[in-house]
Amino acid sequence: MEKARAKPFHPILVVDDDNIFRPRLVRALEDRGLRTYGAASGVEAVKLMREVKPVRAIVDLRMNEESGLEVLQQLKAIDPALIVIVLTGYGSIATAKEAIRVGAHDYLTKPADADQILAAFESAVAAPGERAPTPDTAPSLAQVEWEHIQRILTDCDGNVSKAARVLGIHRRSLQRKLSKNPPPEQ
Repeated sequence: MEKARAKPFHPILVVDDDNIFRPRLVRALEDRGLRTYGAASGVEAVKLMREVKPVRAIVDLRMNEESGLEVLQQLKAIDPALIVIVLTGYGSIATAKEAIRVGAHDYLTKPADADQILAAFESAVAAPGERAPTPDTAPSLAQVEWEHIQRILTDCDGNVSKAARVLGIHRRSLQRKLSKNPPPEQ
């Protein structure tokens, strides 16, 4: 089944240092008829921002060389009307709230697909000037633990034994925690 073509609008900028995810997302958006440009760093993103003048951007919250929040602020300084969706692999409510505070329209947890991102952009266009609601409650302890485990596991390149050593727990205990579904966000 062929994907429905979206109405073309101004270019989209994808800022993510993941050399596998970024090209796939760019290609998925292009397959939907959208002009899309990828940047692997903040410096590259700022350069493309000035050259192509996108009105929409997708920014990864956690990159190796710099914070996605810093990149977001740099892009918004160039064009305050830029609609930004932040992607996060950790789903932290605190950092998502901070992203909204500094100018993001919405945030999505990775792995977000092109359709989810386009839906978030559509909600930005449907309600201009409004931002995504931010939760007023703190995340549950289970959610914070899950996010911390995911962050450590990522830092250990998916090596469960190494992550268990860093966390100071037995490997089997970590495997049991990982086999459970993540707790629902509050």
